Amino acid sequence: MSNSIPEIRDLDFMFIIGSNTTEAHPIIAMEMKVARQRGARLIVADPRKIWLAEHADIHMQLRPGSDVWLVNAMAKVIIDDGLVDKDFIEKHTEGWPELRANLAKFDLNEAARMTGVPAEHIKSVAIEYATTRKAAIYYTLGITEHAHGTDNIFSLANLVMMTGHLGVRYGGLNSLRGQNNVQGATDAGATPLYYVGFQPAEDPAIQAKFEQAWATDLPATIGKHLNTMMKGVEDGTMKALYVMGEDILISEPNTNHLEEGVKRLEFLVHQDIFMNETTKYANVVFPGANFAEKDGVFTNSDRRVQRVRKAVEPPGNARPDWQILADFARASGYDMPRYKNAGEIYAEVAALAPKYAGISHERLDRTPMGVQWPCPAPDHPGTVFMHDGGPVKGKGSFIVTNYRPPVELPDDDYPFNLATGRVLYHYNAGTQTRRDSGTMAKVGECRVEVHEEDAAALGVTDGDMVKIVSRRGGIKAKVWLSGRVQKGHVWLPLHFTEAAINKLTIDTGDPLAGTAEYKACAVNLLPLKGKQAAGAEAELQAVRHPQS
Repeated sequence: MSNSIPEIRDLDFMFIIGSNTTEAHPIIAMEMKVARQRGARLIVADPRKIWLAEHADIHMQLRPGSDVWLVNAMAKVIIDDGLVDKDFIEKHTEGWPELRANLAKFDLNEAARMTGVPAEHIKSVAIEYATTRKAAIYYTLGITEHAHGTDNIFSLANLVMMTGHLGVRYGGLNSLRGQNNVQGATDAGATPLYYVGFQPAEDPAIQAKFEQAWATDLPATIGKHLNTMMKGVEDGTMKALYVMGEDILISEPNTNHLEEGVKRLEFLVHQDIFMNETTKYANVVFPGANFAEKDGVFTNSDRRVQRVRKAVEPPGNARPDWQILADFARASGYDMPRYKNAGEIYAEVAALAPKYAGISHERLDRTPMGVQWPCPAPDHPGTVFMHDGGPVKGKGSFIVTNYRPPVELPDDDYPFNLATGRVLYHYNAGTQTRRDSGTMAKVGECRVEVHEEDAAALGVTDGDMVKIVSRRGGIKAKVWLSGRVQKGHVWLPLHFTEAAINKLTIDTGDPLAGTAEYKACAVNLLPLKGKQAAGAEAELQAVRHPQS
């Protein structure tokens, strides 16, 4: 996030796009509810009628994958109505003439046709955003999990900069990170593009700095994105894999194909707190400690670094991940430093990354609410909002974007568009939450959301069993007439092993970020009747509860 979570409650305008915030980020959603109760305007752009949409001033129920059309049409309205922040554009940006020329073709009426959002809504939301000072944009996986996800983000960034909503309190472009400590993992260098602190891996000076610090030679090129690695597993070019805290045979797309590749791996290490689908194929399993069994830090969506303290001992042979990794490195021939604790590791992070130079375990122990990076010195208070006085890199670049449809569109054989996501009561692949009776009592099975007109045409109703099929595989689930999805669209949660939805999804990724297109693929629904339905229900029941 460019800005901070506590700012949300004092906003006057919230534009939430591609984020089912109440279910995926309930704590942040509480702040949004406070703002709404204060009288803040709420605009929701989402293909589903999520809870926030029911409480919004305007629900822009766009077609999946049409985000670039929507956002660029809003940008053109702002230009046509003379609402751009000329001073900000002149002082702090580059590429404006090229962007402005490109936006001329995004006609408002054509945008309404392409997105399904009424033209008057597109226009009114654009004007209100541009003319409200305390206005912020929030997005998450509904924007990024497309084959054109980076174009979606670039379009939103253009909108923020052209209206001068960057570098101010109560504004910004705010990505709500998809899982706990995803921000912290990226900060620490768990990305193929950067060393710790977002220092470019292909910069020779940065490479030399880390080679000296770590006393070893380092590659001069970037690594592989997750999507590229999975393609390597599938085609046999990836021979070995070290999987940590991830059940790739549930969370990755086109898992039937991926599973065949995993079976052919020469060596697979899996490090996790529970056995899962991926563990079945591991040559070695390292039992890790969970969050309550180790010390360290978590970094949340608004760049807030907070201490995590050990409360209980890990069971059996389980150990903190850093201890396992350090021993593994030594056994592999690298003389890893003999860290005494996680605090020493973070001290190394702070020494090598200027963004975190002022943060330490000792400081965090004195600061219960944490410290937000950038924090370049021990006496620096931390950064509540980014880009104060102008973009961090000097000039913010406007990026020209154009509409590209989803890779796989519905047709006669597969007439429905499938999107996937999360429910409030389960976490990601469900490995943890599906072991709890409370969460299972709330949502104990996978159900496919179907529009009532589509259900009637199929001859099914609420609770009927169907088989959902794509060009890559099929699963079985019960129909739910939720009232949330548009006609011609279906939606499935990702948490259930017995209905592993990523057997259906397409493994095409964004060309820059590598993120797979989880929000758009073509499927068909086949009703199951009589013995077929009974057999499907028995099959699902047999695998519904994961092993201990």
